[in-house]
Amino acid sequence: MPRHVVLLRGINLVRRNRVSMPELRRALGQAGYGDVKTHLQSGNILLSSRASPERVARDVRSLIKQEFDLDIAVLVRSQAELLAILRRNPLKKVATNPRRYLVTFLSVSLPRGTVDELRRVAKHELFAIAGREVYSWHPDGIGRTPLWERLASKSLGVQATSRNWATVTTLAGMAAESTSR
Repeated sequence: MPRHVVLLRGINLVRRNRVSMPELRRALGQAGYGDVKTHLQSGNILLSSRASPERVARDVRSLIKQEFDLDIAVLVRSQAELLAILRRNPLKKVATNPRRYLVTFLSVSLPRGTVDELRRVAKHELFAIAGREVYSWHPDGIGRTPLWERLASKSLGVQATSRNWATVTTLAGMAAESTSR
């Protein structure tokens, strides 16, 4: 059965948007998803489903609203899409620290005006856009850089959530491990 990587935006940050991973795994299993696994507490889920990534995103968002009373962005990539994101890696020659190298997953491609704005605010950071992903390198740390603040902002104009390169590679490994059994 096809594997999907489900990324939740902004959960379990400080004391905001609390979601128990064991409860979420249970609810997803009861909803018919197979081989449900989570990574960390920040909303990284792997699951099996024959549904399209778009359908999985809609259904998981609805389930979280119903079970946890939270209305949050849910972004989904198929296992094949996640592997393509890893292979693409447009900043691999400069991004030397996987914790300072981010992939921002978008619901749709960014509008041209937003891309121009990102170019204006990026100072020491570099970024590359490929389809529905923004790869960004933050050599001085993510902290409160203008580029990071813009990518994390709800005013970006699209639904988005970011993961560092270490998390992206771990999720890809977990997805591959699940399908090789």
